[in-house]
Amino acid sequence: MRKKRVLQINPVLRPSTSTGRIMQEIADLVQENGWESYLAYSKGRDGLRISTSQVVPVGDLWSVAWHGVMTRLFDRHGLASQKATERFIQRIREIAPDVIHIHNIHGYFLNYPMLFDFLSKSNIPVVWTVHDCWLYTGHCYYYDYAGCDKWQSGCGNCPQRRKFPASWFYDRSARNWLDKQKAFTSIPRNRLLFAPVSKWLKSEMEKSFLKDYECRVVHNGIDTHVFAPSEDTDRVKKQFGLVGKHIILGVASIWSEEKGLKDFCKLSSLLSEDKVIVLVGVTKKQKSFLNDKMIGIERTENISQMAQLYAAADVFVNPTWQDNFPTVNMEAISCGTPVITYRTGGSVEVITEKTGVIVEQGDVKQLAQEINKIVLLGKTYFQGSCREYAINNFSKESKYKFYLKIYEEMLARNHEKI
Repeated sequence: MRKKRVLQINPVLRPSTSTGRIMQEIADLVQENGWESYLAYSKGRDGLRISTSQVVPVGDLWSVAWHGVMTRLFDRHGLASQKATERFIQRIREIAPDVIHIHNIHGYFLNYPMLFDFLSKSNIPVVWTVHDCWLYTGHCYYYDYAGCDKWQSGCGNCPQRRKFPASWFYDRSARNWLDKQKAFTSIPRNRLLFAPVSKWLKSEMEKSFLKDYECRVVHNGIDTHVFAPSEDTDRVKKQFGLVGKHIILGVASIWSEEKGLKDFCKLSSLLSEDKVIVLVGVTKKQKSFLNDKMIGIERTENISQMAQLYAAADVFVNPTWQDNFPTVNMEAISCGTPVITYRTGGSVEVITEKTGVIVEQGDVKQLAQEINKIVLLGKTYFQGSCREYAINNFSKESKYKFYLKIYEEMLARNHEKI
């Protein structure tokens, strides 16, 4: 008897990226439960193919580059890559998946009207894990920093036209909003289920043109075996010159104003000499701008080293101005390290009195005060509570079982309709 098949879609596979790691962890779980797993990704953006699943490369370097040109010049993100999408649709026909699980389709590798035209006419149930806001806006993938709510009724005159996915000349946000509405609502409601990864995002989607579709929150999970407290952090401290220092850690895949880079620079001037800010994920250029109270580490593919840094830190600080459900917060807490975050989106959803502190956006003085309190209390004051909370709430095994349940529900629903 043929095994059930699930095809997941995301531009990246790399486990150093949160969505890449989530996709691979879901793939591992479904295979353990007797499914065949296929992972579609952008070949032009991610050359890594480390996976136990069958990989489905989409497009190439040239198609990604051309898609980028069309986006920069004409604000046509998600509307290029016709040939790559045509070939991908043919691969979907060959694979004949029982369920398609979308993560992100923005990323310069797919033509979403073509893909959804095919999906609307097929009989394949679709689950869409929503990691950001791009699918219901005319341009941006977050709008909090800009304070924009045009997406609720139709976009235009986009205040973030030059933000990802940046357009240099044209503002096509009003048309993009209509194009997305047409494409993403073309699938019958019984065959499309959205799984936002935070309660905050679900509440936002309920104000969008997707409000009539079923939304079921599925929080991200992490590998609590890898991200765990460690009594042996001397090696990583020596490696980065952190011996004898209180470590204030920040982690991002891309550092920007919206992620709080400027706030960290302001924060450094408020901290005593025995405290050092360590930022993971900075570029070489950003690293050169950091002051002597800050240490920059370029993005690491070494997950074990990342876990050691979390475990070595006295406190993890996430001064993000726009975010959904940051994986980094969970990883820090799982390593026994308390988190201080701004009151932003879903970033607050893992914070309790025993796992960290919530600070109002932009209040850098309060950040410094809370850091001093945590350092004074000591890491051991929080470690046990953080670890217990992570085990009970973040385990990837328990979280991603929800997807298996959703797959089976969608298949049963589809079978009943047939």
